[in-house]
Order: sequence, then C-alpha cells, then structure tokens
Amino acid sequence: MIPDDHNAAVQRELLTLSIANNDRNFLFEERQAPSMSNPGIIATNITKQFLSACKTLETGEIVKDGYFTLFEAVGALEIGDPKMDSGCLAPGETLEETYDVNRPLSAPEVLGIIDQLLCLEMAWHLGYPLAQTILTSVYIEALVEPAPATLQEADFVRNRKTPRDPMTTVLRAYCLGLVRTCADVLETIRDELYYEEEDFVTNTYRRNLLDHIDRYEIRDEILSAKHTLHELRAEIGTDLTQALSFRLELRSAFLRALELIEDRGSPDSLQIPWYQMHSVWEAILKLPGLAKEVPEAFSTKLQRKLASSMPPRPIVTLSFDEAAKHFKKLCSDAIDAIKILDYHDSQSLLNFVFHFQAQKPQPLVYIRCLLQNLLFKDMVLLDRLSIRQVMDDDLSIAVMPAHELLDPNNDLVEAPHSARFAIAHQMELFRKRAAQAYIDIFRVLCQNRCRVRRMLCHLIQDWEQVQLDAEDIDQLLQIQIDEKPLAYQSQTTLTTGSEPGYSLPLSSWAYLYKLRLMEWIVQLGFELEVYAPDELAGMYWYLSHLAKTRAQHVERIQAFTNHRFSELRSSSSSSSSIPPSPSSASSSTNPGPPPSSSYTKPIPATPWIPPTQPYHPPRGWPVAISSLSGPSASSAPGTSGTTTTTTTTYHYSTTPEASFTRSLTFLRSTILDAAITWELADTVSVIYTILSRLGLITPPPRPYGTDEKRYEVRMKPFRAVSLPEVPSYATWRGHALGVGIGGHGNGHGDGHGSGEEEEEGKEKEGAGKEEQEEEEKTVHLLRFAQQAVGQAKKAFEVLEGLGEREAFAAGGWGFSVSLPSTATPTPLTSTSTFTSTPPTATPVPPTSTATVTAGGNNTKQAQEPGKGGHKRWMENVRRYRRSVEKAERILEEGIKKAVEMDAEGKTTEEIKQVIKVKVPRSEEVWEQGGHWWWIVPEVEVVEATSGGE
Repeated sequence: MIPDDHNAAVQRELLTLSIANNDRNFLFEERQAPSMSNPGIIATNITKQFLSACKTLETGEIVKDGYFTLFEAVGALEIGDPKMDSGCLAPGETLEETYDVNRPLSAPEVLGIIDQLLCLEMAWHLGYPLAQTILTSVYIEALVEPAPATLQEADFVRNRKTPRDPMTTVLRAYCLGLVRTCADVLETIRDELYYEEEDFVTNTYRRNLLDHIDRYEIRDEILSAKHTLHELRAEIGTDLTQALSFRLELRSAFLRALELIEDRGSPDSLQIPWYQMHSVWEAILKLPGLAKEVPEAFSTKLQRKLASSMPPRPIVTLSFDEAAKHFKKLCSDAIDAIKILDYHDSQSLLNFVFHFQAQKPQPLVYIRCLLQNLLFKDMVLLDRLSIRQVMDDDLSIAVMPAHELLDPNNDLVEAPHSARFAIAHQMELFRKRAAQAYIDIFRVLCQNRCRVRRMLCHLIQDWEQVQLDAEDIDQLLQIQIDEKPLAYQSQTTLTTGSEPGYSLPLSSWAYLYKLRLMEWIVQLGFELEVYAPDELAGMYWYLSHLAKTRAQHVERIQAFTNHRFSELRSSSSSSSSIPPSPSSASSSTNPGPPPSSSYTKPIPATPWIPPTQPYHPPRGWPVAISSLSGPSASSAPGTSGTTTTTTTTYHYSTTPEASFTRSLTFLRSTILDAAITWELADTVSVIYTILSRLGLITPPPRPYGTDEKRYEVRMKPFRAVSLPEVPSYATWRGHALGVGIGGHGNGHGDGHGSGEEEEEGKEKEGAGKEEQEEEEKTVHLLRFAQQAVGQAKKAFEVLEGLGEREAFAAGGWGFSVSLPSTATPTPLTSTSTFTSTPPTATPVPPTSTATVTAGGNNTKQAQEPGKGGHKRWMENVRRYRRSVEKAERILEEGIKKAVEMDAEGKTTEEIKQVIKVKVPRSEEVWEQGGHWWWIVPEVEVVEATSGGE
C-alpha cells in the first residue's frame, strides 16, 4: 500500500502540469525535498562527494551522460525560469495584458504614445527586432492581430458598436501609417544584400503588416485625422494641434517617399518627401514638452503571443532626442542616396558610393539597401543604364579612351573572317567574365564596415581571376589590331623598361582595380582597429608599397595613353581628318605630346607635375558651355524684385580628343592620390618605427603567438594574389624596424612586381651595423619622414584645387541628364549630353516642390540637408590633410626631441619622463577631425614643468 504522503506528493506534481491551474505561487516558493520514507527507496546523501568531485574538474570541463542531449539540457533550464520561460508568471501576474485600448485618450496622451512609437521605430531601424520595439505596443498588437482583411477591420476594437473617440481616430491613423511603412521598408531590405541579425532583423513573428492594404487608403485616413484635429483646435489648443498634425504629416510623407521609390517616379520627385520629413522634424523639435507618457500602453507580455523561440527581452528605449537625431539623418542620407541617379561617369559613381558609405556614422541599413535598389534594380543600373554602358565608360576613362576595341559599330559586323567581328566577340566575352566582379564592388561597399573588409578579401580573388582571363584576351586582341610594342620611362623610379611591351588594356584595368581593393583592405584594417600599435609600422609600410605599385602601374597606362594621343594629334595635324574640338579651335595654341617616330623608341610618360605647380583644368572637357538668362517667372520685369535665372548646360565633346583629355585627367588624379598615400604612409610608418626603437611603444606580452605567425595572419587575404607579390616576413620585418633608410624611400619593383630581392639585399646589408650607426639611422629616418610629410602636404594643395570633374566626384546637384537608351548599349563617351548646375553654383532644393506647410499657416522652404559628391569628397580630403598636419607637428616637436635625447645617450626611462606617447583609437581620430585611416600617434613633450621647477 502506497503511503498517504507519497500520494499527496504525486498529486501536487500532477497539479503543476494542469493547464487549468492558475495558482502557481508555489513555483516561486522554496520547495522542500520530497519524502523518501518508502521501503522500496534507499536514499544516500551524496552532496559532499558531488562537491568534492566538482573541485577536481578543470575550467571548461563538463561531465554529461550520453543520453542527456543538448535539447533536454536547454529544456531543463528553460521551463520555470522567468528569464528563459515566457510563460512563467510571477505571483499576482496575469498572462494577458489588461490594458484597455478602448479607453478615452487625451491629446497629450496620444502625443506621448506617438512619440514613444517614433522612438521604437528608430530602434527597429537601428537593428533591434520588432518584438522588442514596435510590437510591444498594445495598440499595434490590437490593430494587426487578428490580421484584418480590409482597412475598416483594422481597428483597435473589432466589430465596434460605438463611434471612435476623436483622439483614438488620430492614433489609429498614425498606427496604420506606421505599420504600412514597416512593411515597405522590410520589402526593400529583403530584396537586397544584407546580413540577418547582423545588420537588421526582418522577422515579423507572423504578424500581418497591412501590406495588402493600399497606401492611398491609409493616406486618406491620415488626411481625415488631420481634418479632425483642425476641428478640435479650439478644444485642445493650437500647440497640441500643430504637434499632432506634424506627426501625421511625417507619417504621410514617409509613405509617399516609399511609394515613389517603388514606382520609380522622376528623380526630382523622389527627393521631395524626404525634404518634407526633414523640415517637419525641424518644426516638431520647436514644440517640446507637450506629450504625456503612457508607459502602460507598452508591455513585454505581448512577446508571449509572438511566433518566436526567442526568450523574453526588455523593450528597447531611445530618448526622443536620440530618435529625432537618427530620423533626421535617415532623411538626409536618403536625399543623398537619390542623388546617385545624377550620373556623370563611372569613376564619379564609384567615388560617390565609396564616400557616401564611409561617412560617420554609417547610413542605416535601409539607406544602404535603398542605394543598392537605386543602383541595381532588375539589373538595370540607375534605372536606365546597362552594365555594358557603365563598364565601357570605365574602360574608356581608365585605359582605352577613343579605342577601337570599344567601338559600338563592331557589333554590327557579321562576317566571321572580319577582325572587327573577332574584336566584338572577345570584348563581349571579357564583359561577361568581369561584369559580376565589377558590380560586386558597389554591392560590397553598401555593407557595414566590418563586412566590407571581409568581402573585399574574397573579392580580390575574383579580380585575380578576371586579370588572368583578361591577359589571354589581350593577347588575342593585340593580334587583331596589329599592336606594336612600346618602351617607356617611369617618372616614379626614373628607370626605363628593359624591353618594349604591349599595352594589355584589359588586364591593366583589372590589375588597377585589384590594387585599389588591396589598399582598401589595409586601410579598413586601421579603421576597424585590426592591427595592434606595434604592428602599425609594418602595415603602413605595406600600404606604401601597394600605393607605390599602383602609381607605377598607372604611369605605365599613362605612357601608352599618351603615345596613342600623340599619334592622334599628329595624324590630325597632317591629314585634318579629325575635326578639332570647340575649345581647341578657340585657342591658337594647344600643344600636345610630341609624336613618336617609332613604336619601340622609349618615350617618357606624361611629365610628373610638381605639387607646387598650380593645376589647370584640361582644355576641351567640357568643350562648350551655353547659358540662357532671363527674368524669373516669379516676378514681373521692371520691378524691384526682379531676379534672373541662368540655365547652364555642359556639352561633352564627341571628339576623340575630349575622350583622351578625360582619361589623362583621371590618370593624373590617380597618380596624385597614390603619391599622397605612399608619402603619408611612409611618414606614419617611420614615426612608429622611431617610437618603437626608442621604447616609447612596446608590444604587449603574447605567450601564445609569434610575430611571424601574426604576420601570416595579416597577409593571408593577399596570399591568393599572384601580383603584386606578398613580401616575405624578413622583408616586412626589416622595413618595420627601419633597417636601411632606403627601404622606406625607394621604389619596390615595377608595376607588376615587388622588388623583394633588392629589399632583402638592403636588409642584409644593414643587419650588421653597430649601435652608433643605428642611432645615426634614427636621425636619418627622422629627416626622411620630414621630407615625406612635406611632399604629402604640397600634394594636398594640388588635390584641394581639383574641381568636381577633375577629381571625378561630379554628381548630386541636377537630374536633367540625357543618356543613351539601355536597349542599345553604347559607350557613354561619344553620345552623352549633360545638363546640370555649374560646379561653382550653390545647390538648392526645388523651391516649387520642396515646400512644407506647417500647421496650415506658416510656409517654410526646405533647406538642403544632404551633401553632393564633391562636397563629401572635399571633407574627406580635409580630414586627410589634418592628419598630415598632425604628423608634421609631432615630427617637429615630440619626435625630434626624443631623437635628440636618444642621440645624447639618454635612457628609455629618461625619455619617457619627457615624452608622452598615446596611440589613439580610430574613433578618437575621427572625433578630433582627422581621418581614421591615418592613426597618427599623440606625442607630447612634458619637460616644461620640470624645467620650470
């Protein structure tokens, strides 16, 4: 017979499993051990043995029965734990939320709920899930669950028998707009490349977001709610009426903006709702302190009803000021993103995306996906260009201006024996192989910064394959066009090629992009703080090595382009078969490169322009400017308010001369950019080398690794690349230690090599020097760094003088662009006509459309919240220059003082008492106005105090 106490224990356990049981307070009470007074049970206390056995286990060890699975372990921890079990209730707590959504609301309470929903919406845009943000609202839950079939069913109370309270009507209209906005944002993000939970959480937890309800119906509800507010103006006051109207207007404009993006309206119209939202936020922030918080309208209990395995999580709370800041930046970034449709050339497009995504803080994931949508929707670039058009434009700018390989008429030749037929076939084969890698550059740049670097490491392998394929195609094409070899003189290394070579335009184009990607990988490592302070000297040297290789490679391209240009000019002057451009016709002197009498005769590349020499924009690009002036339509002639409107149209020349001029301008700006990078990288590398030599920067203890193993990890992304070759560890380490000043100052091979043998020879030559000579080399390093930073500073003076077209940062001000149809892919260099605002003009938003009426009374013209491509490029250049100026300052002050003390025989401890060194984080560098790709250390001399004493 079973004892009574055992029966009671069994009944008590069964009671806990009953669904009908509501009294669960015993779950939170201290439970007593079950009675073991049964003849069939022999109980043994093993507590001491268990604790003693646990002490013998090392950290990380676990003892687990083979039949006790992970699923059972998680289940055992989850059930009954309030932190893991969403159905576990505290004493007195109810399972359902008891808040009444039908209760009357005052105007301040409605304003408070709307403001809280705004904060939750921005938290969702920042990457938090709907379960912790918008779906914690009792009103939103009542609106979408159960899923309404029509707009009339979408109400807080289903089958309503009584009319709604006016304030409830206003709140319902806002919630309808919010939920539909979330649905449209989710659709845009899901269609593009993003990373779930890393960038954004798209899980809707089986909640219908009203995507089946027409936007026009929801906007009509918002408009009706605004009319209701104006009728209640006398009752609730003007300020509350305007505050609520602004928020409804914000929601309506957001819906309109998403609708235009989907329907692809005119580029001008796409920006108007974003201008409106930005202006509305300015008006909202001028009416603070009117809202009354209603915290009981938001509850984590609603997470229990969601289709999710996620344990309960707290509500993500943002302050209203934070939400306003993020929302305004969202609007500003959207305006900037739409400006990408103002296409000028492929390099300006790349620079626009690169600098737009590099801003701090980075655009939100919706903006990054919107940019991808504008770029690649239905594989039509910018809604009107084929991939071939953009690639041909890029090839024309970089390596093949006015080249017969890009002639669209080659596609019309059908005779298989014709050379032009073979050219068209090989070029189309190359485009197919290179198109995906080319498009992936833009997609990769649209990701978060950590992903950008990770994906670039994979992308350079694709470009390695593109380069190998291009080399084979180049060899076939040079036979078809009967190309002759050419020898050229490098202005960077002042050396002449050992033997004549072919231009290899396609592989040169691929190699140029591969080098740029490799530089970005290293520079992103500085931004993301991948490298330790004691590794910065070596990594900046490697960056200098890559930049110098790029400069030498571009010089090679420049030599062949210059040679073809000289042939064009000589044939034009002798036969006059090619008409001169309007700009050259208007000038009596327009000297060009001298003609070459032989293909194999070494000719110099375009001369290196010293940084101190002012830059003059190239003639013939653009070649003609027409202006139309007249009285403004907004004022009558003869009155005091008469204004003059000027329409300026840039006409790109269709002559080969203009195409060559554009290409040579790009090559010169690329060499200038590469030269600045290698000079500044040499400077920063030498600074860290000197600080390491003097013991002012010391590596932390690393018992589980070596410098060589760490070097292998740093160079792992580049091991799959054949050219440029990865330097050996001995070479890299030698340059990081500053063994031989020539290692920092001289070139490292030609454009397709690393010069590793020469570097190793210099390293061995300097390895056996004595201590006194090492001290002298430290002084030489200081002088070298001072010279390098001086050259970089002069080069920046030239760089800052470049206009938007010379810097290939054009675009973002106008949208009246005439481009070839995507149905007939043709190069952009021969058929493009652009209409835009002059570069010197101050851009303003459309005054006739970007106007917001706030509250029905005051009319305020929206201000320009975004930035153009050239303005953002200039901000980036200024940050570079501040880093240069900081490096120059510490070289003249702190570094110089430390080197002098070392020459005087001072010990490391004595130097540390006078010189204080701090390696800032990349975020600190950015906040101080510098660029986070240049981690210049802070070196401070503190001897003044001790000297005074």
